[in-house]
Amino acid sequence: MTSLSHPLTWGLRRRLARWLSTPAQARRSRRTERGATTIEMVLLMIGLFTLLFLGLEAGLYYHARSVAIAAAQEGAREAGSQHGSQASGVAAAQQFLNQAGGPGVIVNTNVVGSGTGTTATVTVTGDSMSVIPGVHVSITQSATVPVERLTQ
Repeated sequence: MTSLSHPLTWGLRRRLARWLSTPAQARRSRRTERGATTIEMVLLMIGLFTLLFLGLEAGLYYHARSVAIAAAQEGAREAGSQHGSQASGVAAAQQFLNQAGGPGVIVNTNVVGSGTGTTATVTVTGDSMSVIPGVHVSITQSATVPVERLTQ
């Protein structure tokens, strides 16, 4: 077997023939596209991570909103009970917030109670926890219940 009939030599010959048959301009354009895949992947990953973090942010907001409305309802039930007051309603809502995750769910919380002779309202405000630095989503949830009264 001579060196020209060796299988590796035939492979090299084919590649050389293909390279020589390709116009010089096409060979140059292939060289200028080097790294294009890397740049495309970087741009794609930026979009992918943006969608990922926006999805996480939406989930955290939804959870914090659910905890805030549950705390407001708990406080309003306490304030609207027969022997309840606005102060006891605010305390019940604050206790619920602390037990349901504390500052890990809602930060900068503020609980306010108000009412009339027939209704009791508790409002919970705060900011949702965020995974995106500098983004603070505000949450305000209120619950109103009728005040329990003895009637004859």
